[in-house]
Amino acid sequence: MQERERLVVTGMLLLMLALWLGFAVHRSPRFAGSLTGGVLGVSGALLMVFCILYAPVKRIPAIKNLVTKWVSLRTLLAWHVYAGLVGSMLGLLHTGHKFDSMLGMLLTAAMLVVVVSGFIGRYLLNQTSQEVREKRATLSGLQTAYDWVAMELRSAPQPALMTALQARWSRWLLSGPRAENGMQAAARAIRLAESIADVDYAVKMHETLKRAFSRWLTAHIVLSAVLMVLLGIHVWAALYYGLRWFRP
Repeated sequence: MQERERLVVTGMLLLMLALWLGFAVHRSPRFAGSLTGGVLGVSGALLMVFCILYAPVKRIPAIKNLVTKWVSLRTLLAWHVYAGLVGSMLGLLHTGHKFDSMLGMLLTAAMLVVVVSGFIGRYLLNQTSQEVREKRATLSGLQTAYDWVAMELRSAPQPALMTALQARWSRWLLSGPRAENGMQAAARAIRLAESIADVDYAVKMHETLKRAFSRWLTAHIVLSAVLMVLLGIHVWAALYYGLRWFRP
């Protein structure tokens, strides 16, 4: 389900970017002010406003408890993602690829950045969290195996450990007839210690990446607030200067 959702959302994101790049081959300066353009714009704006509601629902306990009685957070997140993508595509169609005003360009840029940042935060953050969980499980298994080998070594003669350390550089000692149980245990301990160090390093790197994505998510929320401000100014300007399709 997660993989299918990722494919669908990725396809929608690529379609949105293709619509944006359409300004290179198509421009309709009066489309945004037409009835069709207005309907697309209003629909897109409503979907974007709906998207912003996900943040307070997720982070304010009183609202979260009230809403999740009816709809799960997972479902709300899916609606948030799809509404953001569809709303952005409607917004791009509404422009008619007319990017002449500074407000229009800022609004379009903010919309694209918010959608792309949400995509990265939603899927890459989840993937990183999943990898951290898997590597922690691997690390736990390696540590358990190392503990067992360490117990085995405690009962082995001390010279066996020294021989195994030498065998770290002379493998023929481990595979030859002179290899003994204690020596093999010491060799396993060395290999396990190396594996633990590698996995531990990978876990720390993934946790660093996860913290970076967490800050990216905060940036996504801030950018969404900026988008709402720009959208509010755009709606005010449209109402202030009049709805052209109502003019005779």
